[in-house]
Amino acid sequence: MPDSTSKALPDQLWRPLTQHRNLQGKDSHFIVEAKGCYLTDQDGKSYLDTLAGLWCVNVGYGRQELADVAQAQMSRLPYLNPTLTAEPTATFANTLQELLGFEGHVYFSSSGSEANETAFKMVRQHHLQAGTSGQRRFKIISRYRAYHGNTMGALAATGQAERKIGYEPGPPGFVHVMPPYPYRAHPKLTLEEHGEECAHQIEETIIYEGSDTVAAVIMEPIISGGGVLIPPDNYLPRVREICDRYGVLLIFDEVVSGFGRTGSLFGHSHFDTLPDIITFAKGLASGYMPIGATVAREEIFESFLGEPGDISHFRQVNTFGGHPVATAVAQKAVTITLEEDLTGNARDVGEYLRGQLQSALGEHPHVGDIRGMGLLNAVELVEDKESKTPLREAGVTGLIAHAFENGVLLGRNGNTIPGRCNILLISPPLILNRMDADKIVEAVVAGLGAISE
Repeated sequence: MPDSTSKALPDQLWRPLTQHRNLQGKDSHFIVEAKGCYLTDQDGKSYLDTLAGLWCVNVGYGRQELADVAQAQMSRLPYLNPTLTAEPTATFANTLQELLGFEGHVYFSSSGSEANETAFKMVRQHHLQAGTSGQRRFKIISRYRAYHGNTMGALAATGQAERKIGYEPGPPGFVHVMPPYPYRAHPKLTLEEHGEECAHQIEETIIYEGSDTVAAVIMEPIISGGGVLIPPDNYLPRVREICDRYGVLLIFDEVVSGFGRTGSLFGHSHFDTLPDIITFAKGLASGYMPIGATVAREEIFESFLGEPGDISHFRQVNTFGGHPVATAVAQKAVTITLEEDLTGNARDVGEYLRGQLQSALGEHPHVGDIRGMGLLNAVELVEDKESKTPLREAGVTGLIAHAFENGVLLGRNGNTIPGRCNILLISPPLILNRMDADKIVEAVVAGLGAISE
């Protein structure tokens, strides 16, 4: 039950992405419980969570069956040294491989950042041991606006300037290119031409860097936290062709887009393109347990097979990687996603949500673009439609604050590009229904009305 006395507790917590000066003199605000798509604070007020936590609580809050699985596994085997094998961990690895539809091996970690760090180390060691230019292949090409994690390697791959200020220089070997961004593409280009142009930039970068120095290209099939940027249909297949031509491995970061969020089980399925390595986290266990996974094709795994006593094996260990409780819960979360067809619900309700947003806001002077796939959606806010100038900071934060006061928790692409954190992010649990979709639309409409007065 909500506990009104909790506001008197001292708050020594250092919160992420928070300017604490704004909190000074205010009572601590606690979320004490959650159910479905809603959070409840210590005063009993509820909030519709349109971010699914941080893009992760796909099956919704309060799933007793997930708590039961965790309790049962904790009672039986609460932890295991990851160099040994637990049944739920091996079972879940097999499940991932079967769902992806290609032969490979799964390395477990605890987060998306770790999953991507793992991928970077795998591709560098693979090239060294597979005889593809040896130590020269170490560079990773990624894209501006993309987010790949907060550890130093993953941060170096991230293309969001505000996330890096004060933490650089990072590790060397990371190169950035522009992503497809149809809303801000050159007006003379068709969508297909824009996709070709952006893929060509990757090829030119490989050539200019020296193709025998490039280990991999990493990308989200759909850039998520950077603004929900959906590529043209021809883009990912062309990137795959380019990587194959130059012997470069392709990594898909599906930390956000995996497990139903886009209206398909995996984001890359929309583009009929397979990578060499895929990384997962967030929705993997629906946020109920911390878990990440790096899935590599079998030919990559085989390059790590050597003779006894040599050091050709993957020399990394994550203390909580393959945690038996986390993998047991993840197995159940994926089962729920499949059995309840949450992917289909994301597709159907997501389409309805975008339709309602377009109907209510398509002509609004501060709404530049409404876009999305499934329940991965964005509203790009501008000063005016003609110039496409990003809406001022105070306007964006004012809209979000108004929605929060009225019981709807919205997000945006915070700490991304200086002066361009103007995109509302709408990524609720995959159980969202049409009534709650309408509530989201009403909150955005009211918030825009409040900042336009």
